[in-house]
Amino acid sequence: MDTYLVVVNGEEQYSIWPADRPVPDGWRTEGFGGDKQACLGHVGRVWTDMTPLSLRTPEPAA
Repeated sequence: MDTYLVVVNGEEQYSIWPADRPVPDGWRTEGFGGDKQACLGHVGRVWTDMTPLSLRTPEPAA
């Protein structure tokens, strides 16, 4: 059975990544791991707003 990790980037976008490979630059582990279906299920539960963080954060008033 292949094992995966849930990873997240600076824009708070989620993905899964094979546990036996280095996490790509710009991504960090989220703390959940398991088989592919378990990881995809976790992503579906926690990633409820797919809007990137930069678009959710209001810009400061000029």
